Amino acid sequence: MEMMEGILTRRSIRKFTDKPVSKEDINDLLKAAMQAPSAGNNQPWYFIVIDDRKILDKIPEFHPYSKMLKEAPIAILICAKVTTEKYCDYWVQDCSAATQNLLLAAHAKGLGAVWLGVYPIQERVVGITDLIGLPSDVFPLSLNAIGYPSEKKEPVDRFKEEKIKYNKW
Repeated sequence: MEMMEGILTRRSIRKFTDKPVSKEDINDLLKAAMQAPSAGNNQPWYFIVIDDRKILDKIPEFHPYSKMLKEAPIAILICAKVTTEKYCDYWVQDCSAATQNLLLAAHAKGLGAVWLGVYPIQERVVGITDLIGLPSDVFPLSLNAIGYPSEKKEPVDRFKEEKIKYNKW
């Protein structure tokens, strides 16, 4: 798959088969995520691979948009250790870039994935922090459900000329 094709055809997938995701594929996704740009090349991110069914099934109790985790074989939580930041408050952008790389890599490998926002919704941040046991200086940004898709979604053209301005508003 060429890069532009991958970007233009990636869709959020919320239905998964029960086929497991290989360790090799997981490592490839994590490598892609860690290639993301970060402010000052600080790379504040940490990744928690969740494949424990009890943990995955508990998340929808505090995250109302995560019911697909009951089907997904894995989820990857992307967090930032904020005490290592060179540039204050850029961790959100850094971890967002890592999340997008992860989603594109999953699509390129034939996997389905969906970004479940955690930060800045307090009940989700507290819920995942308590469930996973995150230290107080580690903030969760995104939880990404990943697996082999059991649904197919056609690409959607989201290009809108009216959203483009040049030089001034």
